[in-house]
Amino acid sequence: MDAPVPEFTERPEDPFALSRAASAVVDDEGTVVGWSERAEALLGHPAREALGQRADTFLLPVDGRAAAAEAVATARREAGWSGILPVLHRGGQRVELGLRVRPVVRDRGHEWFVVAAPAAEVVQWEIDRSVLDGLFRRSPIGLAVHAPDLSILRINRAIAGISRRPAVAHRGLRMEDFLIGPDVATIEERLRRVLETGEPLIFTEQSCRLRADPGHERVVSVSAFRMRDSSGAVLGVTQMVEDVTDRHRAQHRLAVLNRASARIGTTLDVSQTARELAEVAVPDLADAVSVDLLEPVTRGQDPTRGTYVPVHRTAVRSVVPEGLDVMYPVGEVFRFAPGTPQARCLTAQQPILEPELAASPGWYIQDPERSERALSLGAHSLIVVPLAARGLVLGLVSLWRAERPQAFEQDDLVLAQEFVSRAAICIDNARRYTQEHYGALTLQRSLLPRELPEQLAVEVAHRYLPADPAAGVGGDWFDVIPVSSARVALVVGDVVGHGLHAAATMGRLRTAVHTLANLDLAPDEVLSHLDDLVNRLAEEQESADGGPQSPQVIGATCLYAVYDPVSRRCNIARAGHLPPAVVAPDGRMTLPDLPAGPPLGLGGLPFESVELELAEGSLLALYTDGLLEVRGRDLDEGLTLLREALERPARGLEDCCKAAVDALLPEHPRDDVALLIARTRALPPESVASWELPAEPTAAAEARELTAAKLTEWGLEELAFTAELVVSELVTNAYRYGGTPITLRLIRDRSLICEVSDPSSTAPHLRRAHSTDEGGRGLLLVAQLTDRWGARHTREGKTVWTELPLPSPEDD
Repeated sequence: MDAPVPEFTERPEDPFALSRAASAVVDDEGTVVGWSERAEALLGHPAREALGQRADTFLLPVDGRAAAAEAVATARREAGWSGILPVLHRGGQRVELGLRVRPVVRDRGHEWFVVAAPAAEVVQWEIDRSVLDGLFRRSPIGLAVHAPDLSILRINRAIAGISRRPAVAHRGLRMEDFLIGPDVATIEERLRRVLETGEPLIFTEQSCRLRADPGHERVVSVSAFRMRDSSGAVLGVTQMVEDVTDRHRAQHRLAVLNRASARIGTTLDVSQTARELAEVAVPDLADAVSVDLLEPVTRGQDPTRGTYVPVHRTAVRSVVPEGLDVMYPVGEVFRFAPGTPQARCLTAQQPILEPELAASPGWYIQDPERSERALSLGAHSLIVVPLAARGLVLGLVSLWRAERPQAFEQDDLVLAQEFVSRAAICIDNARRYTQEHYGALTLQRSLLPRELPEQLAVEVAHRYLPADPAAGVGGDWFDVIPVSSARVALVVGDVVGHGLHAAATMGRLRTAVHTLANLDLAPDEVLSHLDDLVNRLAEEQESADGGPQSPQVIGATCLYAVYDPVSRRCNIARAGHLPPAVVAPDGRMTLPDLPAGPPLGLGGLPFESVELELAEGSLLALYTDGLLEVRGRDLDEGLTLLREALERPARGLEDCCKAAVDALLPEHPRDDVALLIARTRALPPESVASWELPAEPTAAAEARELTAAKLTEWGLEELAFTAELVVSELVTNAYRYGGTPITLRLIRDRSLICEVSDPSSTAPHLRRAHSTDEGGRGLLLVAQLTDRWGARHTREGKTVWTELPLPSPEDD
């Protein structure tokens, strides 16, 4: 069966289409021998008038005959001519016509077939043809014309330059003949959609790799439209292809940098920042990455200078899990071997580009086995960039390519340097923060008790929550200080302000409290001395060169309590501080009525102590205002919540602290919080013995006898000799210098406590006795025989006390 004959209709925009153009036939003498209807319509001469006349007599104006003669000569010489000539209309007006002249050979000689159209239409047609010709011959944008089956009909020179084949060699080929892999399927699917729907494809970016250059990935922008003839039949699809690889890389570089800025440095943790760097690098730039920091940097210290210093593998990332098995794991500390790209990078402090690993033997040196495995996974290209910030090299970043075939180029190195340098600043910020944080923690450990001393007088638990977790310490503090005669001092205070400045002031006040506690001063006296100290600190700061912007100590509050397990009495004074909460053994909480006292730093105002008797097992809760005063809640509401937390059934002190914190504090408190809870204990009566001695010369002897008898009763005969000497000396001094009554008290606690009280307010003190002195050596003897000794003033006079260590069980 014969194949159908293809038919093509004339393009309506073609001025020389038979349906639009005027045509005539002129013999070799110039006589018109053929005249079309379109010629009559265009020039007004009917056929009966035009036929048989010489064309120059009625069609050519006088001033146009020379140009016509030149055109005739050219047509004879070159067997044809095309151009524009002026022609006369039958009405006398000039008409500019575009002409095409071709010879026709007949048996009687030559005739000339002339086709004419208005000159304006011909000029426009020629412009259109020139544009089309330019698209195929001179356009830098690729143009490919495909048949409906997507075989190539024609391409322009730009496509030929990309594919590295002559343009004519592409006819009949398909895209898969010079493109690789899934890129072909993607492009053809899009072109088929254009053929089916008629919707054009506009500036769609597509990656592609040529078979002639498989290692180089290009990015092209594709636009496509469907071709139809004048009857509407689909002729195929034309696509315009522009190589936008450079633009795409620039946009990719900017996008990577934007992501790096947004995702790197979200915390002030060195390790987390390194992990964020790795997450940006893979897969945006590389297929695998490792981040190695100089070992001191991970601890917040300044990096060690040198070439072969230890590095700490801080982060790794790979697009394939097998890549992680090849790299050193996170946490490993090692040195880069001399000659490796990493060692060269640290030495020169410059980035290293190894586009072809197979040609770089240096990287094999570090670990040949791991290197072989990396090559087997496809690793082929490497970039090493130093992590440098503020003149310090903090470590380095190694980037590999394995999955993507394109090797690293100079542009990739520039991009890696840009985002690694930004990451280095973030890592250095995190390092400096870590350094300051460690310093703050060290300050905290030095300012606050790390472990509270175990006391027989009380059982304690505590919580400390600074408002600034980064600093780790604030202006609140607490303390448990053992004082003489088995007693214990409980302290809580609050310096106005937060942060390191308040913490430094708190540290000075805490040190002063320890000193004053060791002097066995009463709570009100302790607060008076602290008040003077705060005033002096404020004066020092005002006279310093800190200027008006320097933070000033404007005050502090404090509560100081001394609990005696022998009498079960607690002596308390407060300086502008919240009162303690007392929970009786039956579970009821009360707030004792204590004089508030002025805050520390006002100066000149008195403080007042109150003595409370506490049942054994009572809870004494000391706290700062940050526990109760939370935004949106008044003090009474806070006290109600505290009451509910502390009045719950009996449980451990740690549970009490947790219940109070959970009930009263938000997740991130705005103020420093200190909480100290103590459960009171009482010494059993059989562990205490007290006698009033007569004011007679025999008082010392009687004291020795009473002491020896009691120690025998307690099973402490080993201490009898030493204790008798100490008691004898103290009673003798009281008889000579103190007056009556004289009281002797022995307390069996963690040590043997010997006390002698008298009505005198004169405190004893050590002095160096000369060889000729008859006395003055008693207190020196006491100091040598005891662990500690001292004197405290009371309302009735003074008490001199000593502590003797009890025999250890191993000595039995």
